[in-house]
Amino acid sequence: MEKIIRLRQRFVSTYIRFAKIRRPNLIKGKESLLKLPDIVKSDGNNRVLVVTTAGFIKRGSIEPLFEELKKKGIEYSIYSGIMPDPTITCIEEALTIYNENSCQCIIAVGGGSVMDASKIIGARATNPTLQVRDMRGMFKIKNPIPDLYVVPTTAGTGSEATVAAVITDEVDGTHYKYAITDFGLVPKYAVMYPEITLSLPKHITAATGMDALTHAVETYTNLYASPMVKMLARKSVKMIFDNLENAYNNGNDIKARGRMLMASYYAGVAFTNNFVGYVHAVAHALGALYGLPHGYANAILLPVVMDQYGQSAYKSLAELAEVVGIEGESNKEKAEKFIDAIKQMNKRMEIPDKVKELKEEDFDTIVSRALTEANPSYPVPVIWDEEDVKLLLRRIIVRE
Repeated sequence: MEKIIRLRQRFVSTYIRFAKIRRPNLIKGKESLLKLPDIVKSDGNNRVLVVTTAGFIKRGSIEPLFEELKKKGIEYSIYSGIMPDPTITCIEEALTIYNENSCQCIIAVGGGSVMDASKIIGARATNPTLQVRDMRGMFKIKNPIPDLYVVPTTAGTGSEATVAAVITDEVDGTHYKYAITDFGLVPKYAVMYPEITLSLPKHITAATGMDALTHAVETYTNLYASPMVKMLARKSVKMIFDNLENAYNNGNDIKARGRMLMASYYAGVAFTNNFVGYVHAVAHALGALYGLPHGYANAILLPVVMDQYGQSAYKSLAELAEVVGIEGESNKEKAEKFIDAIKQMNKRMEIPDKVKELKEEDFDTIVSRALTEANPSYPVPVIWDEEDVKLLLRRIIVRE
């Protein structure tokens, strides 16, 4: 069975490598946010749906964007009901506003939840016969989404660069998280505007930064990564080690904020081309069951999963250790020091090493969901079974 799974993974990885997934056009530099309306106009769009959160509307931090849209004669409607872990209800509410106002494109201002939701809103707008649940999995979207312009306000999810969007669904009172994946979900433009991240609280800076690190590390340790993917993952890991704690300790460090945005972007491009692994699969299950923030769950799981991979990940982790200046006599020693460096980074940013919400009676549900997501799609170093995932859960549960 494992040979069949690996053959499938190799085929998919080869296909993705030659598919040449497009990347978003980046808008960078001073006042990059205010450059966006000109681009929207030049693309032939005159009616826009702006998707964001109530917090951004309340703070007024994107008011300059609205003023610039008015100056350019672009009509805009606003949907600000996106919450963490957006639901199908959010998608349908926003879609109603999009259709009622004859919108032509979408501007997403927010973190991963806002960008993911905006991708799905766009997919529903151009594929009205497909419900959100019909899009679950890979390559179910028939028609291209409208022009999507994203302004990431956190440095972590990489959604500005990816082919995926994660949605929370509810079936018979139970929450599920699942991914919708399609090459057409990559945004057309991404605005790298570090000024908008200056207001991020420390705990969100930490969690989203560790989310980006997880993308890069999982991608790098997976099998079949191309040289381009490995280069981007190394670059991301280096930038995160050099800048995340600076951004955490001094939220006004604009250089650190800007570099973290780029580190998140590089990691997003990398994992779009080589997937993630069991860290994400388990984190999605924990998030759906307990409402655990995704980056926070990733941060706890990352060093434990890498440690549990053991020898199969030593070489890759040793290479990443060298990237961040960690030395050792063997790949095993360097890999273990790299894992410990992640643990210490978590500790300094007050991220615990256990999940206090985790309950043993939920193990079977978590295992089932994680393995359904990861196997056979993710080209992880070692293919796990139920007992492997349960061992992981026993390592992160709080024992009384």
